[in-house]
Amino acid sequence: MVHGALFLLAAVATFHVSSEAEAPPLAPELSAEAREFLEAHNQARAAVGVEPLRWSEQLANVTSKLARYQRDKLGCEFANLSTGKYGANQLLAWGTAVTPRMAVEEWVKQKQFYNHADNSCVPNHRCGVYTQVVWRKSLELGCARATCVKEQASLTICFYNPPGNYIGESPY
Repeated sequence: MVHGALFLLAAVATFHVSSEAEAPPLAPELSAEAREFLEAHNQARAAVGVEPLRWSEQLANVTSKLARYQRDKLGCEFANLSTGKYGANQLLAWGTAVTPRMAVEEWVKQKQFYNHADNSCVPNHRCGVYTQVVWRKSLELGCARATCVKEQASLTICFYNPPGNYIGESPY
């Protein structure tokens, strides 16, 4: 649990016609950060019986470019992810360093508001970042973080392929 930090969460529900393209091969060795993102996601997925995600260097490169742009041009503001072709989660935090695991745990906190029995979210709460983490049809993950020193903020972005959060479809 992080104390004294302000977190803002945003979820993007992307709606696409998914294609069944083959995934690129995995890099033989992942960075410690990539492993931490992947392990945190896959623990949440295992908790609901969903197959693990694979790390995608392609997605990681796209998120890295976006996170750097947000840092360099927009002071770590949330990215506009509404027109992207991937599912996406992002976390903006002020006043504290956020590890990959902490970011994923913040998204997974929404699980308490999600009712799987009727595929709904408790009124006046959001569940979209959680359901994207555990979306069974998402196969690949790529994430990046940026720190904005002047703003004392950090931005974490993860992309998922294929995207999730299709209206009327259960995540698992």
